[in-house]
Amino acid sequence: MAGTPEKKQVIDRMRAELQEAKGAVLVEYTGLSVADATQLRRKFLSHGVKYQVIKNRLTAIAANELGLEGFDAFLHGPNAIAISTTDAVAPAKALKEFIEETKSEALTVKAGLLEGAVVDVAAVQHLADLPSREVLLAKLVGSMQAPISGVVRCLQGNINNLVYVLEAVRKQKESA
Repeated sequence: MAGTPEKKQVIDRMRAELQEAKGAVLVEYTGLSVADATQLRRKFLSHGVKYQVIKNRLTAIAANELGLEGFDAFLHGPNAIAISTTDAVAPAKALKEFIEETKSEALTVKAGLLEGAVVDVAAVQHLADLPSREVLLAKLVGSMQAPISGVVRCLQGNINNLVYVLEAVRKQKESA
């Protein structure tokens, strides 16, 4: 445990943030210009993601206290972490958008957190490639609506046929 009260506060704050995180991405930011760093912060902010430079040793202590096995192995070099407490996919998506927009090669994804579990770079990439929550919900509603629409059309056709049959019977009785 760190000795000074300031370090203890940093560890406590980081522990709380990691514990509340639905999703997080750990990045090394070597070579990121000030302008790009500002743009990156804005991108994360627009996705509701908190982005901050971290102290490796203190973050490792917080991660170990939470039982995030293997996370401390990635904590070397200049690191920052993007954390979302509401959307597990948001940090990865925001980072992917930033890299696509700026063509920046200054960021290196090291690892991620997904619902309290450490995930590798490939998993972070898969998260970034997922459709947005809104798109997934729209697809779900569409797939749920399709069978219902088919049943309605089928019933509508049967009702129309019944009306035609009843009309034919009425005309036949009138002519008889």
